[in-house]
Amino acid sequence: MVKVEGTLDELRALFSDAKRAATTTTKAVKETKEVAKKTKRKLSEWQRYIRNKSNHIKFKRGERKGRLDLKSMSKAFKRSRRM
Repeated sequence: MVKVEGTLDELRALFSDAKRAATTTTKAVKETKEVAKKTKRKLSEWQRYIRNKSNHIKFKRGERKGRLDLKSMSKAFKRSRRM
């Protein structure tokens, strides 16, 4: 622990500057994060296939009823890409 001595005016001047510096750095960090989030990459072919609702194949019965059947979707995707 550090002991700080001085008049009240000196202490206010010392610590208020530090507080202002901390807030400006946090604002700068937030702004750079927002800029970094805006850059997006191109989706892969599989991700574009999954995004399309007409390609969804769902389980019709059993424990997984209503969930996506990714195994059969994968087979259909691979078959559709054959030439």
